[in-house]
Amino acid sequence: MSPASISQPKRPVRIGGASGGFTDRVAAITRLARDPDVDALVGDWLSENVMTGYGAGKQRLLQKHGVKELGSMQLEERKKTAQYASTFLQCFEPAIDELAKNKTKLAVNAGASDTELLARVCKQMVEEKGYEMKVAWVEGDDVTERFKEMVAEGTEFKSVDRRGITIKEWGFEPSCAQAYLGSLGIAEALRQGADIVICGRVSDAAPTIGIAAWWHGWTAEQHDELAGALIAGHIIECSAFVTGGYYSRFKDLMRAKKHLNLGFPIAEIDSRGEFAIVKEKDTGGVVNTETVTAQLVYEISGPLYLNSDVVADIHDIQLQQVKEDRVHVSGITGKAPPPTTRVGITAHGGFQAEWHFYLVGLDMEEKCQWMEEQARYAIGEDLMGKFSLLKFHVHGTSPINARNQELATVDFRIFAQASDAELFNPSLPDGFSRRLYETVLQSCPGVSRSNDLRQSTAKPYWEYFVTLIPQSACNHRVHLLFGEQSNSIIDIPLPPKTQEYGPQDSYETRDPVPLESFGETIDAPLGYICLGRSGDKASDANVGFYVPIDKEEQWDWLRSFLTISKLKELLGEEELSGGRVDRFEMKNIHAVHFLLKNHLDRGYNSGSKLDTLAKNLCEYLRAKVVPVPKKFLEGGRI
Repeated sequence: MSPASISQPKRPVRIGGASGGFTDRVAAITRLARDPDVDALVGDWLSENVMTGYGAGKQRLLQKHGVKELGSMQLEERKKTAQYASTFLQCFEPAIDELAKNKTKLAVNAGASDTELLARVCKQMVEEKGYEMKVAWVEGDDVTERFKEMVAEGTEFKSVDRRGITIKEWGFEPSCAQAYLGSLGIAEALRQGADIVICGRVSDAAPTIGIAAWWHGWTAEQHDELAGALIAGHIIECSAFVTGGYYSRFKDLMRAKKHLNLGFPIAEIDSRGEFAIVKEKDTGGVVNTETVTAQLVYEISGPLYLNSDVVADIHDIQLQQVKEDRVHVSGITGKAPPPTTRVGITAHGGFQAEWHFYLVGLDMEEKCQWMEEQARYAIGEDLMGKFSLLKFHVHGTSPINARNQELATVDFRIFAQASDAELFNPSLPDGFSRRLYETVLQSCPGVSRSNDLRQSTAKPYWEYFVTLIPQSACNHRVHLLFGEQSNSIIDIPLPPKTQEYGPQDSYETRDPVPLESFGETIDAPLGYICLGRSGDKASDANVGFYVPIDKEEQWDWLRSFLTISKLKELLGEEELSGGRVDRFEMKNIHAVHFLLKNHLDRGYNSGSKLDTLAKNLCEYLRAKVVPVPKKFLEGGRI
């Protein structure tokens, strides 16, 4: 499919969101490519935790072979140690026929630390099927060498999510540095005729922006249009998250038998940057203003959504339910991008292990105290001082008169990290595992241990440092694996205009309504009247709460009730570990958003929490009992 002529306004481009992560459904690309009305597909296979593993793996391979690049190895040999998202190929291979038949464009970030290799593998696969689809790949996200040079030259890199510490204060030896590229390399590849564009670490929304920019012929300075595409990309980047996945009204979908086979989303982006969100035909799930709001508030840091190409201001975003399973989105404005881009630095952090005891019955608080004190005594001061982290967790409760024993079981978890793997060697008589073994026969009543002790042995973990690097440090280029030269390279220029941005705007509601004016209250869970979604940004967590767009009085209550101090109170002292909490509102969609700095300790790869990605955070808070105005519950609860 090709865009209309430049002289006429083009019809909206229809872009399907085929993957929200490396675990998404294998059939995604095939299903969306089968629809001839879908012009292009995007997909994300590279979360931060996935990138760190591939980045570290690539550096180990380079060190092993004593080289800076592995390009001299034969393709089949390189595939054996490939550092790209292998699950992408599981989705791509069965879709090749449909992509070719309907001439559907495909742009994905799946290359990880072997983007060129993945592109060549894809080229080989389409050729073996007898097709001539043109493949390109985008370079520039791997800034490892340049980052190390800049550190050696004295550049001071400060963390954006760890209280502003410098790379030197961090104290770990960087292994790799992976920057977030923008979308204009993708747009250029498509202009040159590419059918498939393979990227490494571009921003999650970049494939959508790039396709829309190519389709509509936007320039780098059309910030309002690019900003609209940025938010469209954000909304479809997590696949079924916008069509019913993680939806607060999930029970409604179950009752309607729509909770199986949730449809993949499609964004229809017009030439102004406004767009509609729909979903696959004849599938489960739903698209409404609530599901779109849920995905909008997920994994953002404030009212400005920063990207390498543009900054989107979402303060005044508007959602309109046009018809069933169709929501129109407008009100987004754009600003010039920053001169920097986000970069993640990976370093080997050491080793970690954990031990699980299962407790049941009465007096649980005292039993857990017994277990912790015995464990500390058994480990001893000599070994205790060698751990960089040692934490004791109590997961679950043991209610009296429980329906069955499983519901009454508490997981008492001991989590440890250290630089020396030998501390966790189960064969050592003086190691972590053996000393904890010694507590088994002197435990309190109602204790058993796990029959799988693999987690008590040493596992390497990675530290992750997020900072900013000048976009000029990224060698942003497009490689075309087609044409006369079969490997022509195109440099992507830097943004023609940039702007510096300080801390995000954080504020309480500006005209609060006295809470007593809402009348009599009933103590009930916040989630009885309030929907929400939460997620992670490295070590930060965010959570957004919202009420239906047509409930003005509930919105006045929500924005007046949910202050920063109230959120901290709901979190509780034990959960308020990070410190600073930022807040802002989106009045048109009745949403209050909070950013919890450093809530996840050091993030997914090295943190000790069970909720590694803050996916549970919102539901924890929605279950908190608060004084809810009685009249809001008269029509029932969510």
